[in-house]
Amino acid sequence: MLQIEDVVRDRGSRYAVSGGAVQGRAGADAFVADLKRAKKFAKATHNSWACVFSDIGPVKTDDGETGAGAVILKMLERAGLVDHIIVVTRWYGGVHLGGDRFAHVVSCTRAYLEALDTNTPAR
Repeated sequence: MLQIEDVVRDRGSRYAVSGGAVQGRAGADAFVADLKRAKKFAKATHNSWACVFSDIGPVKTDDGETGAGAVILKMLERAGLVDHIIVVTRWYGGVHLGGDRFAHVVSCTRAYLEALDTNTPAR
């Protein structure tokens, strides 16, 4: 699991991103359940995620952050990452962010993909 905390802070909201290889929908559900075993992630307002599965195709979950899963999914598809989940976590800070929340989801996903790229050995 690769995890980057405190990627973005905006008007009291905080964002983190996590991800890793998964096998099938059951693997994705297990990944999110494992993430939520950490109290701070269990108490997060949103744990939005997406994955492109080799067997069933794309799946996304907003977890109440409408549109966040679609943003993550689009970036996963562009990166060509299959059987790999990315979860963007938000702790709501009390102020509505409007469209800025999408920019923050993009920033988190981009930070994850860049970190993944630098941690993957050259082929």
